[in-house]
Amino acid sequence: MENKKDPKFLKLPKFPGGKEAFQEFVKQNLKYPRQAFENKIEGTVYVMYRVDGLGNVIEVQVTKGIGFGCDEEAARVLKLMKFDKAKNRGLRITATMRTRINFKLPKAPEIQFEYKTQTKPKTSGVEPQKKQSGESYQYTIFY
Repeated sequence: MENKKDPKFLKLPKFPGGKEAFQEFVKQNLKYPRQAFENKIEGTVYVMYRVDGLGNVIEVQVTKGIGFGCDEEAARVLKLMKFDKAKNRGLRITATMRTRINFKLPKAPEIQFEYKTQTKPKTSGVEPQKKQSGESYQYTIFY
């Protein structure tokens, strides 16, 4: 009989759903700080955090930030996360992990104008017609 060992010595806690779910969670919960938005600040916040044996994010430390409220927002989003429990040989461990959170300003929507001319129909009836130019203008704005 062969004694097969696990190739990884330590099993680290994983976010449920993997990397894509992690990124989606950040995207759904990240709120662009007002101060950063007003000053048009973009960049990447590098964060180191610890996940305890129950999957809770405990200590969050910004290792390289961009300021203007972005560092605090990155820490806030990470503290909302819940990871899968990780046991190593029956023992729960606290793991130190690193990630980066990107702050990119949303693009302003493009506004398109559409110009239409319409001829107003002539009315017939008892009331006298008012002098009309015969054309009206309509603007449609697309977002």
